[in-house]
Amino acid sequence: MSLTAAHSRTISGPITLLALLGWVLLSYAAALPGVWFPPDDWYAHLVKPSWNPPNWLFGPVWSVLYLLMGISAWMVWRKDGFARAGGALTLFLAQLGLNALWTPVFFGMHRTDLALFVIVTLLIMIAATRKAFRRHDRLAAWLLVPYLLWVGFATALNAALWRMNAF
Repeated sequence: MSLTAAHSRTISGPITLLALLGWVLLSYAAALPGVWFPPDDWYAHLVKPSWNPPNWLFGPVWSVLYLLMGISAWMVWRKDGFARAGGALTLFLAQLGLNALWTPVFFGMHRTDLALFVIVTLLIMIAATRKAFRRHDRLAAWLLVPYLLWVGFATALNAALWRMNAF
């Protein structure tokens, strides 16, 4: 038995399905600011780079990413619980908060500059979360790769929008 196997425990039973639902719903909760701060005329009139995705693409992409994020956090929680994976799960919650913060900063305040700071910080936190998750569950860490890549792309897009629309 490896040292890792000796120190990890898997949480099982009916509570695990409720926990899965909880982690997934918590991840989707980061999208709630989008209800209160949707893209508006300001966003429609921004000069955008040629590689800006169509607006309809964002919803489906984020829906899949939030699902993967919730499953990933649940896998870490299920394997090691808060007692052993508290640091990793705290990083997850912190990056989730930054994810939720970006929307009101960008769409609500119309601050592409401040939103760029938020999203760069978010990107760093996702990478840190992935690294921390890897210590507990490699598959959980891999489930965060699409999120990391998409936020990397979104960071480049945010930077381009800031540069192209300096007021």
